[in-house]
Amino acid sequence: MSGAVRFKLFLMMVLQFFIWGAWLPLIFGYLPSLGFSSSNPPALLANFLPASIAWLFSEQSLILNAFPVAAIIGMFFSNQFADRNFAAERFLGFSHLVGGLSILALGWVTDFWSFFGLMLLHCLLYVPTISITNSIAFAQMKDPQKEFGIIRMGGTIGWILAAWPFVFIMVDWAKVAEINPQGIGQWFTTSLSTALEGEAAKHAARYTFVVAGSASLALAFFSFLLPHTPPKKAEGDAELSSFAWFDAIKLLAKPFVFVLWIVSLMDSFVHNCYFSWTAEFLMSDQVGIASNWVTPVMSIGQVAEILTMFVLGGVLAKLGWKWTMILGVLGHAARFAVYAYSPDYFPGNPAFIILVQVLHGICYAFFFATVYIFVDEHLPKHARSSAQGLFNVMILGMGALLAYSICPYLKNTVFFDVEKQVTNFKGLFMVPMQLAILASVILLVCFWPPKKRAGSS
Repeated sequence: MSGAVRFKLFLMMVLQFFIWGAWLPLIFGYLPSLGFSSSNPPALLANFLPASIAWLFSEQSLILNAFPVAAIIGMFFSNQFADRNFAAERFLGFSHLVGGLSILALGWVTDFWSFFGLMLLHCLLYVPTISITNSIAFAQMKDPQKEFGIIRMGGTIGWILAAWPFVFIMVDWAKVAEINPQGIGQWFTTSLSTALEGEAAKHAARYTFVVAGSASLALAFFSFLLPHTPPKKAEGDAELSSFAWFDAIKLLAKPFVFVLWIVSLMDSFVHNCYFSWTAEFLMSDQVGIASNWVTPVMSIGQVAEILTMFVLGGVLAKLGWKWTMILGVLGHAARFAVYAYSPDYFPGNPAFIILVQVLHGICYAFFFATVYIFVDEHLPKHARSSAQGLFNVMILGMGALLAYSICPYLKNTVFFDVEKQVTNFKGLFMVPMQLAILASVILLVCFWPPKKRAGSS
């Protein structure tokens, strides 16, 4: 692979994950600012839902669940449909053109059904492009084991870069003008330390969609500069055969596969609790991070992810599959424990909460990345791609679906103090902390993988 092609693929990954990283961290605080309910479904659905489960279909949950629903659909249908019928770079360009316009429009849309429809359209087009970008990259590689890691790292860097425009977007420029700093140095210092607060900060979060949409449109046009990747044909290719899905599902009869599949669901739920609640927690009076520094603080986790991936191979060799995964899951428990107790023991000092963001690298690499490597090592070759998809259904689909259905209700209803009009974050964070501990115990007691990898047949 030439250096020019490698650079194009790297930049493709940067833009691909920049889009997702731009809107996800701040959307959880933005939806309430539009008046979307966290406990009531839209009026059109309210009459058809039993009261006992209506809160699962709240306006906020429906919008947030557009992505995991698209992920589930993508794993079983749209990914293979795109692979088999379209040149990858053309499908990528079309998806990001239409999907980019959809999410760009969310910066101005404020009614529920328009917002939900545009978000669903964006997600249905965006999710398949995650695997499409991988397909384009793999098609150009002679040695994927050596080449893919560096190119895929562009995605993590893209997520990190997506955090930094908001350092300036979330500045209270009216207040900066009032202060009237003199000189370029003082202007920068004043600007970076004068953030929007309260409802103004939540409303300004609409620019997350403007930034994401702009990046999506940029990738749409850049896609046509990528190497041509023709559609795959299903004939004679077991990996693309519809029967590969049945073979993958049959693997759940193996106890170690089934246990890992269920723990993946639990850890995905916990992982998405982090995204659901962290931004608002950081901006709360308990922590006091300025709104324009919230996404950069959260991006520390992605920086740590890059560093952790470098040591993952050595950790796996020394600790093995089980203990590496247990450490990854317990990383979530430790992070939520710091969230819950640090404001009590260190009031007004967010240093530990900022520092604990580095655990994101351990949480992601030691569990999720390890699961993908494990599936590739231990499951039969003819069903390996579909088996990866089966785990993605839990990691990107069902785990997120449950989290985005339950998290808004927990934060705004179960753990909301009506008298003080504040969320009881300590009680809230106990939920994912305890679930992470339970998941680690299940791994310890029930997960016994074979010592040798599965055969190629």
